[in-house]
Amino acid sequence: AHPVIAQRIRQGLRGGTKLIVVDPRRTDLAARADIWLRLKVGTDIALLNAMAHCIIEEGIYDRAFVERATEGFDAYREIISGYSPERVAEITGVSAELIREAARVYATAPVASIAYCLGVTEHSCGTNNVLSCSNLSVLTGNLGREMGGVNPLRGQNNVQGAGDMGCLPNYFPGYQHVSRDDVRRRFEEAWGVALSDQVGLNKTVVMEEIVEGKIKALYVMGENTVVSDANANYCRRALEAVDFLVVQDIFLTDTAKMADVVLPAAAWGETEGTFTNTERRVQRVRRAVEPPGEARQDWRIIADLSSRLGYPMDYPDAGAIWGEMASLVPIMAGISYARLEGAGIQWPCPSPDHPGTSILHLDLHSDPVVRSKAKLVPVDHVPPAEVPDDEYPLVLTTGRRLYHYHTGTQTRHSVGLEEMLPEERLEINPADAAALGVNDGERVRVTSRRGSLEVRARVTEDVPPGTVFMTFHHWETPTNVLTNDALDPMAGTPEFKACAVRVDGPADAEMEPAGAQDAEAAQKSA
Repeated sequence: AHPVIAQRIRQGLRGGTKLIVVDPRRTDLAARADIWLRLKVGTDIALLNAMAHCIIEEGIYDRAFVERATEGFDAYREIISGYSPERVAEITGVSAELIREAARVYATAPVASIAYCLGVTEHSCGTNNVLSCSNLSVLTGNLGREMGGVNPLRGQNNVQGAGDMGCLPNYFPGYQHVSRDDVRRRFEEAWGVALSDQVGLNKTVVMEEIVEGKIKALYVMGENTVVSDANANYCRRALEAVDFLVVQDIFLTDTAKMADVVLPAAAWGETEGTFTNTERRVQRVRRAVEPPGEARQDWRIIADLSSRLGYPMDYPDAGAIWGEMASLVPIMAGISYARLEGAGIQWPCPSPDHPGTSILHLDLHSDPVVRSKAKLVPVDHVPPAEVPDDEYPLVLTTGRRLYHYHTGTQTRHSVGLEEMLPEERLEINPADAAALGVNDGERVRVTSRRGSLEVRARVTEDVPPGTVFMTFHHWETPTNVLTNDALDPMAGTPEFKACAVRVDGPADAEMEPAGAQDAEAAQKSA
């Protein structure tokens, strides 16, 4: 579902690159892989630890790199010693022989890259999943090498840029923590205001505080949150409870329909500014057409609102905003609008004569006296927050399909894409379908502890027995009324990728509307 990068991977395969895919589903890349590790949902840490166990046991890790440029190896090796491939085969469902084969291919490659998406992060242990990927890259000396390292693929065109600009509860622009006095003073002097040293709230906590009556107004910008949030019934309850809801978006989404005020925004081809992509490359965006009707560029809406609230923002254009940001953010100090006329520049770029940084952490290999070492952080496997039982015997995992994106806010306005994928289907294994008496194309009801919906079944070997799969591209089948909002304690990310459900079908009885289960009762049950 990342078509540009996936195409690069396919090109690599044609050139002889070895591909290992870790995924419970048979995706297009899994079908093309040299090694497909079809693990059980939520067992990533155990699998990666077992690969590391094999690499250390067979002595095929980068011993010189580990000794010179890392710290924490002894504690890491002690934890890893308990993750033999034989033990982990019972946890993951992947054979010990296949785990060893994957470990050897990865560790002995001239250079090896790990690319991951939301299947790694959207778990209650998502941060530790990422640390496990990092550990494997560090152990084999692949961190800080061209074409190697750990590469999180951003989900849309400017997620990286949003984070860079401070759209996080704990950072000012440029990942400068709000608790640092020197950082805060710099921004206070530039903006002429006093700034808090307290970390803000992430969105999941905001929803809880709305329901508890602590937050009275909410401003949602560019997100169809009532469809995209885990435990969507709870999210809807929060949006119905808030005193004042403002939504700024390019289409009248399901969330915008609930708003007291809708601020129509310009789309990407109607605005000026920058996007920063998944490789940290800052690129100029230029307006191709004027925004329709009353739609306006996001930054102009925000600047006017700020001015009316008492803090004047008199930026003449998007370039002035970038110039202010670059003056306050060391990692982007050398990136000017004039330098973005070509292919863009990758940060860090600390000075006007700096070419930008294509590969991070090169100093781990080039510096004879490494001043900041890579850490090996031992982490243990933990099961998902919700596992199957007699009442909810199947695991639902969610994701994306090639033809639509996220809640379909944009892609479902495309006639061609809508023809390719006009409705959602529940992918279910033939063995589970047979046990339930479900035929391909029949309507079934899927229920979790949080909600229920009706959807057509797609009987397929693409999912393993015991697992079902859906996306949340279609508002008619709002998958996130089912998903679990248990959070990763460090990142605050909900566990979209694993929840327990039951499937009743074929659905020949009268059905409730999708997601009609009472949200408050569902929350108490959860």
